Parts: sequence; structure tokens; C-alpha cells
Amino acid sequence: MNKTPVKINHYDFESSLFEDLSTNHFAKDLWPLVYILSDGETKTAYIGETTDAYSRMKAHLKHKTKSKLSSVHLITSEKFNKSATLDIESNLIKYMSGDNEFTLLNGNLGLANHNYYQKKEIYWDIFNTIWNQLRSKGVSKHSIEHINNSDLFKYSPYKSLTKEQSQGLLQILQNLAKEKYNNTIVEGGAGTGKTILAIFLFKMLSNQLEDFSFKEFGAEENTYLDLVNQIKKILPDPKMALVVPMTSFRATLKKVFKGIKGLSASMVIGPAQVSKQKYDLLVVDESHRLRRRVNLGTYFGAFDKACLVLDLDKYNASELDWVTMQSKHTVLFYDQGQSIKPSDVKKEQFDLIKKDKNTAILKLKSQFRVKGGNAYVEYIDSLLNNKLNLDSAKFNSKEYEFTLFDSIETMIEQIKLRDKESGLSRLIAGYSWEWKSKKDKNAFDIKINDVHLKWNGTSNDWINSDGAINEVGCIHTTQGYDLNYSGIIFGNEISFDPDKQEIIVKEENYYDKNGKQSIKDPNELKAFIINIYKTIMLRGIKGTYIYVCDPLLKAHFDFFIHKHKANQNESKTLLKTGNIKPFENSIPLYNIKVAAGVFGKLQQVKDMEWLKIPKKIKPSKDLFACQVIGESMNKIIPNGALCLFRKYSGGSRNGKIVLVENSNMYDSDFGSCYTVKEYESKKYEDKDGWKHQSIILKPLSTNSSYKNIVLKDEDLSTFKVIGIFECVID
Repeated sequence: MNKTPVKINHYDFESSLFEDLSTNHFAKDLWPLVYILSDGETKTAYIGETTDAYSRMKAHLKHKTKSKLSSVHLITSEKFNKSATLDIESNLIKYMSGDNEFTLLNGNLGLANHNYYQKKEIYWDIFNTIWNQLRSKGVSKHSIEHINNSDLFKYSPYKSLTKEQSQGLLQILQNLAKEKYNNTIVEGGAGTGKTILAIFLFKMLSNQLEDFSFKEFGAEENTYLDLVNQIKKILPDPKMALVVPMTSFRATLKKVFKGIKGLSASMVIGPAQVSKQKYDLLVVDESHRLRRRVNLGTYFGAFDKACLVLDLDKYNASELDWVTMQSKHTVLFYDQGQSIKPSDVKKEQFDLIKKDKNTAILKLKSQFRVKGGNAYVEYIDSLLNNKLNLDSAKFNSKEYEFTLFDSIETMIEQIKLRDKESGLSRLIAGYSWEWKSKKDKNAFDIKINDVHLKWNGTSNDWINSDGAINEVGCIHTTQGYDLNYSGIIFGNEISFDPDKQEIIVKEENYYDKNGKQSIKDPNELKAFIINIYKTIMLRGIKGTYIYVCDPLLKAHFDFFIHKHKANQNESKTLLKTGNIKPFENSIPLYNIKVAAGVFGKLQQVKDMEWLKIPKKIKPSKDLFACQVIGESMNKIIPNGALCLFRKYSGGSRNGKIVLVENSNMYDSDFGSCYTVKEYESKKYEDKDGWKHQSIILKPLSTNSSYKNIVLKDEDLSTFKVIGIFECVID
């Protein structure tokens, strides 16, 4: 008996479908349901919801593009109502986009935030059940946790906008449609969703209207539709680009744009490219990081060349001038509080643009990156700008961890534990140490007591790089990114004056040469350093950990930040077939009876039979099947199920379900040599390159007695991934 309230039925997407639907009472009786149209060969899919499956499928079979799809999965439940199916449709669009296994034909951008009866209590669990069943059927691949941590998901436009963001988008569209303003400045602090709004705008203006749904906007649906129609008449094929000043974050957003239908990596550019052509629309993310001609290092030449092309005085011009000159319309996402270098365009230049009658200003105030919300953001600002006194209550939140550590070793240990549990947990420090390891890979940069650490080994997309957990990032490799937990090291360049009762900086301990050259006013340097720490303290979604090197500043923070307590939030590290035409109508069925979780005494792979495969599976010499026995994967794979695997030939395995072999593992914990589990790898870098630190094989079971399998050291030499799980064979 199915314990879950959800059923997913697969049908071939062809004219015979309607005969099949006559036996499905949900479709026959006009029940609200969700469906996925897909094609495994082209890796294309469309997600929808309806109360009239017959009519909707007839319409899709007549559609020029959707009629080319080959499969339909109907997702049904007696618990479904219209609100629930709309919500599940929205979540499927979001998570299948983040899963990145299918290119979505959906033009709609998800669903507006709304609540309905028992949404959190019941329907999120139902969605998790649906997702696990889809993984079982090979429609989705990665875990929800893995997707949540991916940049493609975080910055995907297939998401709900908050009311504030929707109104911001409306104002931007109005400015573009009415052509009243040349410039729109969107002011918002870290975590207010500026990047998401920018990508949403690009997606909206890049899609054909017939592929687009504006139902997200509720009563204002027609208003948005009319505005986009007006813009498309004014700019039928707009030349537009997203300008991202920071190299590392630009590389990340190029990957994101490449993975979104209708967008391309070439739409994301650096400021220097702006001088090469005119644009209809330039959107600048992190515009506070646009530069002027100060401390540019090797960039001086490119800067001067761009100014020459644009006939600008290089000594007085800035990248902000390039943007406003080269584009008919500009949208500048701006936060003065995140300006962290003297080369950044000065606040005064933005103030001049704000005063211009051709400029519209709108503000984003709601904080939704950090779970501590606006209260945490305000507390950090007060802490760093001496607005707290001894009577001020310490920041407390059940949703957010904000903790001060006495031991750097303990904080590092906790960050690594959080990374194992949640992923994306990193150490970040102020620029209080030289970057010696940049030239000498064997050198350590940061030395605190007996702890020796290295700065980030790469400047591009460091957050997601292998080995990042064993390194320390700086402001330049973390600005713009989201983390789950951040461990912030306050260096010796920042201290506290007990007589003046204020935070001070020590210039001699600040090692970012480009960050302090040409600064004559010590207050200006202090403002930059305060902005750096405020910015990196707003990276963590779930928590921020603090370690302070300077004893005076440490003593000051003791009054305002709760101390880490031993064992606080610490968790244990658990870790047959006639008429055979091989690879035409059948694939090998290996008789290994893989034990998922309970390793018995299993035979080695010797004999095999040929398994006839369903029509929906395209034969390939890379495919094989085997039986998975046990309950350790029962959220995805039922006990005894025949499963389809694809031979592993390289590439990332993190977050995927794998069939693995470890020939030397026969002890009481592991038993025999095969298992099926969800894969996670931790890596580190030494002088010989990247190596595995550990491999974690995770059970996905309703039975909590199944624990993670952790492979380390000598175990790794005999470890082998045999195949990647595709689906359960129905």
C-alpha cells in the first residue's frame, strides 16, 4: 500500500494518451493535477497544472513545440486543490530549472508568494515526496538540498518575487515603457534581492509573450502584460547586457545565464566591454563597484583605452560615465554600504545622477538572504558603527546563529561541520595578511596561534571551487555570493579604543595595497574597512560565526555577541527475454543484487541477462540495470526494484545517486562491496593537485537507523563509481 498521498503515472505523449487517461479518475473527473511533459532525447520539458487534463493535453499535442515531446507524467493526489497544484507547479519549475537536467519550455516565472490552508504543514512534505518519486523515475537527478546550494537555483528567474520586488519591477518597466527616465537607481542593502530582480528583468524582456505567463502578478497581471507589450514595441529586439564589475561574480553569473532558456552567457559583460558598442539597456549589478582611475594596477591600460574611444578625460572619467553614455536606458543596482576600495566610483557621482530629472529612484528594504532578517542587518550596522551601549540587548534569533568564538580552531571545526551538514560554509577574513601563497604554493598566509591557513587558491568562483572549505576567502572572492554559514576572522587591522569607545583601524596591518593607496584621510580608510566587514558579515543565510584577533576588539564584542558554548548545535558526523537485440530493445541486467545499505555476502559480477526496456528509454551501450535490495534508499528506490544506471565516465557526482564498489570493504559496517547511495565528496589541494578528503555515501530512507557511510584515507584507493542512477524501471 502506498503510504504517500501522491501518485505519478507515466504515459506516452501521443494520440493514444486519451484512452489511457480514461482509466485515471483524477483526469476523468476534472481533478486538479500537475503534469510534466518531457523528452529524454532532447532533454526538454514543460511543467503545467490543470483541472481539465483532456483539453490541456489536446492543446499541447497541437502545439508546434510541445507536440514534439514524448512523455507525460501526471501527478495526482486526493489532497490536491487549485492552490496546491499552482504551488507545486511553481516549485517544480524552480527545482527542475535548478536541477538543470532538462531545458524548460516554460516562460512563466513561477508563482507569486501566497499562502493557503496547510501549505507548510502538509504540502511541502508532499512536494518532497513528489520530488523523490521523480528522482526514482529519472525525471529529476539531484537532491533538493544540493539544488538549494547551487548558483543556478539561487539566481534563477523561475522564482517568486516578494511584493516589494514585484513593485520594483513594475516601476522599472514603467520607466522603460514611458521613456520618461533614462536612469533608474535601485537602492538596496546586501541580501535584498537586487541580482534576482536584474535576472528576472532580463528573462521577462527576452521571452516571447506567447510563451509567458503573467499570473504571478495576480490582479496586476494585465498591467505588467501591457507594459511589456509597450516595451517590445519600442525595443522589439533590445540590445541589452548585464554589467558586473567583479570578475569572480561575473564568471558565476555567466554560468547562470548560460543555463536559463532565452538568456546567454554573452549577455553578462565587464565594464570595459561597454565602450565597444551602444546599448538599448544596460543593467549594472553591484554598481557601487564600478571604478574610477585610482589604484587600477594592470587595468590602467584598458581603462585609458576605453576613455580614449569615448572621448573622455581619463583622469576625471569613470566606468559609470561609460555606462550612462553607451546606453539609452540604464538600471543601476546600488548600495553605498558595499563600496570597499578607493577605486570605487565616489558616492558624489551617484548623488549627481540621483538629482538629475531623468533619474528615477526606488528602494528595496526587505532582507531575505539572512534568516536573521532586517533585525540582524540593523544590529550589525549598529555594532560596527558604535551605536550600541552596554544596556543594548544582544542579538537573539531562533532562526539565525550569531556566535563569537574564543578559539579559532573551534570555529574552523564548526564551519567544517556546518559544511558537511548544509554545504556552502566558508571562512572569510579581513585583509590583514599578505597573500604569500599566490607565488609560493607551499606557503601559508594566515597564522593565528598554532593555526596556519591559506588565502583562496583561485579568484574566480572561489566559493564553489574544490578545496574552498580548507581555505580563507576575502571580500573580493565573496562579495555578491550567498553562503549557508560564514566564519568571519577579524584581523589585526581593526581594533577598539576603550578611551574613545569606538572601533579603530590600524593601517600598518592592512595588506590590500590597492585598497589603501591614495587614501590620505584615515576616516576614509576606516569607512572602507567597516564596509568590508559589514558586507562579509551579511553573506551567511543561516548563521555567522566570529573570531577576533585583536584582544581589545574581542573584549568589546564580548558585550554584544553571544559566546559559542561547547556542544552547541554540534552534531555527530554520521555518515530476462526473447528476441534479444542487445542495445536496441534491451540492456544488460547484471546479477549483482546490489544491497542498498545492508551489505550481505554478494557474488561478484559474472553473469548477466538482457532486460527488455520500456519504450520511453532510449537504448545505449552506456546503460545497464540491476536490482537494488534493501530499505536504505526507500524514499527514492523501493526494496527489490530494478533500476536503470548509466556507466560513469567522468564529471561531477555530488548530489547524485550512484552505484559504487569498494572491493576491500568487508567489515561489519560495510559488509560486501556494492551499494547504492547519494554521493557527496570533500576535496583538498596539495602540491600534487586535488585529492579526496572524504567521500560520503548517504542513505535516503524513512528508517533513521541507516547512517552515512564515510570513506577516508586508504578506503579511497579501492573506491570506484560504477554508474549513475537514472530511474526505477516500471
